Amino acid sequence: MSKILRLVDEHTAEGKYFAILIQVMIIVSMVMFTLETLPELTSIWHTAFFYSEAIIVGVFCVEYALRIIHADRPVSFIFSFYGIIDLLAILPFFLISGLDLRSVRIIRLLRLLRILKLFRYSKAVKRLRNAFKGIREELILFGFIVLTLLYLASVGIYYFENEAQPEAFKSILHSMWWAVSTLTTVGYGDIYPVTAGGKFFTFIVLMLGLGIVAVPTGLVASALTENRYDEKDTDNNNQNS
Repeated sequence: MSKILRLVDEHTAEGKYFAILIQVMIIVSMVMFTLETLPELTSIWHTAFFYSEAIIVGVFCVEYALRIIHADRPVSFIFSFYGIIDLLAILPFFLISGLDLRSVRIIRLLRLLRILKLFRYSKAVKRLRNAFKGIREELILFGFIVLTLLYLASVGIYYFENEAQPEAFKSILHSMWWAVSTLTTVGYGDIYPVTAGGKFFTFIVLMLGLGIVAVPTGLVASALTENRYDEKDTDNNNQNS
């Protein structure tokens, strides 16, 4: 492996330092993205941000090219999750010039996707991804149950409150906003039941909502703990061998 390709190999010293550099640049890029929205910024600051952005994008381009060369199957990497994120991290800079200013704002928002590049360097995020893979079927089933409850809650509150509040609960579709805010226990308070039946029904939905918050939390926590133990066992086996 050539020295330049060692930069994208996280198992080498060069790769670890380069990974830290990329992470710092991502954070700096996000800070600049935030500061650019300040209305009192002078043209000097805008120029400084532009050239800083150019340097960061240049480093990202080098990283992207090296990862393509380093990959066993370059085409597969290009169309992989991280390959697409790496491309979207540099694309806005090159698309901004020559476009209508209204379009520029939308494209510049793509820079926010750079923060997803940090996921590549986080063991905790990788552990979380493995945990979600382990409970994927349970989460799909739970999501289906939540959608069913959401629909039933919308239907129920519509029939309880439609006559008393025809403007707030015009239809089952209009009632879904109430169902979402109630099932998630957020309770914005912009629309709420006034009838006795509606209040009792809301109590039942709120109780169900507590379970909706608790169940996936327990599933993910259990999966993360199991994944962490598996990682420790793997590390111990590697050390012993």
